[in-house]
Amino acid sequence: MTLGVVGLGLIGGSFVKAYHAAGHRVLAWNRSPAILEYAMLSGEVDGKLDSETVSSCDLILLCVYPEAAIAWLREMAPVIGPKPMVLDCCGTKQVVCRACFPLAAEHGFSYLGGHPMAGTQYSGYKHARANLFRGAPMVLVPPAFDDIELLSRAKELLAPAGFGRFSVTTAEKHDESIAFTSQLAHVVSNAYIKSPTALGPKGFSAGSYKDMTRVAWLNPRMWTELFLENRDFLLRELNQLMGSLTEYREALEQEDAVTLERLLEEGKRRKEEVDG
Repeated sequence: MTLGVVGLGLIGGSFVKAYHAAGHRVLAWNRSPAILEYAMLSGEVDGKLDSETVSSCDLILLCVYPEAAIAWLREMAPVIGPKPMVLDCCGTKQVVCRACFPLAAEHGFSYLGGHPMAGTQYSGYKHARANLFRGAPMVLVPPAFDDIELLSRAKELLAPAGFGRFSVTTAEKHDESIAFTSQLAHVVSNAYIKSPTALGPKGFSAGSYKDMTRVAWLNPRMWTELFLENRDFLLRELNQLMGSLTEYREALEQEDAVTLERLLEEGKRRKEEVDG
């Protein structure tokens, strides 16, 4: 198999390393030539992904920001050809799928939206690892839900990454869900760490503090683009959270132990429901 990877950050780099470790040929494109040259010198990338080589790929993964993914695909669409399957790995789906589905239909190649549900608080090729996706979920957004052959082929081509399970959804449903499961968590973590208390004496924190602040260490440029693209769904989740926090604050202000205990019990019960 020949894999083409657009973008050698954490996600793209981890795909490169996983497919290289599995013995597949890997071509890549990266905005920074220095990173691409390093990946080629390391032997993990076999050559450059460009207009001359793109049609030789079996799978092309767009591992850049949504607007950059759209721009790259628009430029390359006329020369991709019928062989490659193109799959984006962007954190939101509506904007990129709305632009890329018509490009694929016009130029005769297969395209699906995708979102590998894996990552760390770190970014860049140096933090990429071959086992990043091992056992992780992968979300697929196909142009048509009844194209079983397309979905089967996508799963087969993604097998070297080692995903644990696949789910199929629409772009809108994906973005609605991700606003709560990922984006809201990043906003809350990033805001939480801004407390002046965070700069105080060390040694007063345990696992909950570490868990709460892990994703505050994020890529500001990338998350700004993702948040704005998913603005409506994310605002809805923020408003819901702020309403709930107001209830806790009012109970504390009024020294209302009954209400506070009820709120805590409700949160505990919801967690139990979510965890099954």
